[in-house]
This record gives sequence, C-alpha cells and structure tokens, in this order.
Amino acid sequence: MPGLPDAATQHELRETALALADAARVATLRHFRRADLDADNKAGEGFDPVTAADREAETAMREILAARRPDDAIFGEEFGATEGRSGWTWVLDPVDGTRGFLSGTPTWGVLIAVGRDGGPELGVIDQPYIGERFFGGFGAAWCDGPQGRADLRTRPARPLDQAIVFTTFPEVGTTDERAGFTRVAEAARLVRYGMDCYAYALLAAGQIDLVIEAGLQSYDIQGPLAVIEAAGGVVTDWQGGPAHQGGRVVAAANAQIHADALARLSGRS
Repeated sequence: MPGLPDAATQHELRETALALADAARVATLRHFRRADLDADNKAGEGFDPVTAADREAETAMREILAARRPDDAIFGEEFGATEGRSGWTWVLDPVDGTRGFLSGTPTWGVLIAVGRDGGPELGVIDQPYIGERFFGGFGAAWCDGPQGRADLRTRPARPLDQAIVFTTFPEVGTTDERAGFTRVAEAARLVRYGMDCYAYALLAAGQIDLVIEAGLQSYDIQGPLAVIEAAGGVVTDWQGGPAHQGGRVVAAANAQIHADALARLSGRS
C-alpha cells in the first residue's frame, strides 16, 4: 500500500467522497418506498435487481467526479470502468442491497471507496433513509447520524461463543462455503441474516463481531473494508489474504476473533 497522500490531497478526497454520498442520497431517496418503483433483472438465472435509483445515483456521482477529479479512474457497479491517469480509483456501489431497497427496508446503502494500488484508503457507507453515514480513512473513523457524530471503534476480543455473526443470505455461496459458514455459526452466540452492507457498518460501530460472505464483487467490499479497518477491525478473504477484489470475505472486529473464524471456515477447528 502506498504511503499517505499529502494533507491537501487527503482533504480533497475526503470532501469529494462526502459530496458523492450527498448526491447519492438525493438520487436514491427520490425512489425509495415509492409505489411505482420497478426493477430490471440483471441475472440470467435467479433475481439480481437493478432500479432507476441505482443508475441515477451512480450517474450523479460520476458527474461530480468528472467535475472535481477528472483524472481519477472509476469503477462502478452499473456503468463499469472508466480509465484515469492520476493513480487514484473510485469504486462505487450506488445501491448495495437492492433487494432490501425494493422491500422498503433501511438496510441498503451507498458504498464509496477510493484508493491506489493495493486497495481502498478511504471508504463511506451511507444509509440515506436513516441519515446515517459511516466514514473511514486517513486516520479517522466516525459516524454521523440521528444521535450526532461519534467515533467508530470495533468491539474488543471475546470468545466465539459470545460473538454476533452476520451474513446476507442463509444459503452462503457454494456447498463448501456454506459448510464453512455453518461451522462458525454453530459456535457463535447469535447469527443474523439479510442486512447487506449495513452489517459492515454495525461491525465498524462496535455492535457485532463478524460478517462472513462469499461471491462478493470489489464494489461490494471496498467501502466497508476501508471503514472497518479505520475503526480497528480486520477484513480479509477466507485464507487471510487481501479482500479488496471481493470473493470470499470475512470482516472481524479484532485479530483474535478473525483468527477463530478463519480456523473454522477452513475446517481447522
């Protein structure tokens, strides 16, 4: 990972990320819980929905980047990759949790990350309907919400049998991936499902201990990864390697419970 950018660059990236989140709030809330909200299915099999909110939010964010950071690269869920020449890449998921968005649940979010080679250096998880924003990067980690601003800090170490574990779908990934998750879940105190990116926000806020998922894309994890690491947590793949490209991901509140989870995911414990 490259060293920290200079103070002026940090300020510009931070302010741009917050401007992107502001624009995406407006675009997504224009459609949330509307009776006429409809979705297209991107999947050849099953159901992978996309709505006008997804497209409009990413478009709004791209317009801001074109004006403020025209030399940066962009990778977005809806409109793919745009090349840049600055060395910085923005990774955008305009609505993470579109199924939740369609259902009217406030568990979806806008995910924003920016970084250079090696992964994200700044991330945002924004929940527009609640008005909660989780930020992490350049030595800062905080949440703004209905109760004001507070620093983010992940939970201290505890045994797995006292831990709270989240995943989005009960049927995690492949048969082998589900078996690995089940080994962790059976040892945990409490397991919850279906929170999409909001589970990662709860981990950064010190409310839960583990989020374990499979089949992620880079835009699903880069924003949460930056926020969680800034708050003191650990995010890797299921082998303990880098997770910023997606795939199998385990996000943990601390190194101890991360190690416990990896052992069970691999069948070593």
